[in-house]
Amino acid sequence: MSGEAFERLIEIMARLRAPGGCPWDRKQTLESLRPYLVEETYEALDAIDRQDWDHLAEELGDVLLQVVFQAEIAREAGLFDINDVVRSITEKLVRRHPHVFGEDSVDTADQVVERWEEIKAQEQAGKPAPEVAGLLESVPRHQPALLEAFEVGKKAAKTGFDWERLEDLKKKLDEEMAEIAEAAQSGNADDLEDEVGDLLFMATNVARYLKVHPEIALRRANAKFRSRFAHIERSLAAQDRTLEQASLEEMEALWQEAKGG
Repeated sequence: MSGEAFERLIEIMARLRAPGGCPWDRKQTLESLRPYLVEETYEALDAIDRQDWDHLAEELGDVLLQVVFQAEIAREAGLFDINDVVRSITEKLVRRHPHVFGEDSVDTADQVVERWEEIKAQEQAGKPAPEVAGLLESVPRHQPALLEAFEVGKKAAKTGFDWERLEDLKKKLDEEMAEIAEAAQSGNADDLEDEVGDLLFMATNVARYLKVHPEIALRRANAKFRSRFAHIERSLAAQDRTLEQASLEEMEALWQEAKGG
């Protein structure tokens, strides 16, 4: 059944992308799908954290959809297809588990990890090395962007490439906000994404300069926002009213009430 179900998913995705299919799906590119891949991955992680197994099955399906979706776009562009994706991971699993599919012998999970890393290093040794092994190449690219920004800023700062005063950081933040306003006026989506990225990158540098971990700080801000917004909802519900029925001024007053409490 698994093979048939997978083939059905591929057929549905191809139909959505074909002429006469879904306008939204046909419009997407590998680049435009990036945020959805990240979002679906985090939603799957959240389901695991909550041990919501029914929801996890749904979220893993959404992750799988992103794989099939991007593979279909790549196939249309002549880059690769879903068979290449499956073949790549299948060959890697067999290659990196010689204790299962070969003659190697291991006794513990730690030994498996060690052997995996050894084989991975051998594979990398067979690939062309980058022309320049820059300082920032040691910072993993596959971590969340917030943490990557924090780490690359920290690495660069160790060489002296850093701001000397908090006032200089504030000035740079003001510059980034002005550039965002300019990009918003132009209506160019790429420019706007670029400038917002610069602002977020600068925010991580402010955190680093003040010796505050940005991930922890942002999680704290998220929890605070959730709590205060929930206060608005509860207060309105006590009046038999919804968020949509309240004015912005009323919600702001309740926000300040939650903040003061």
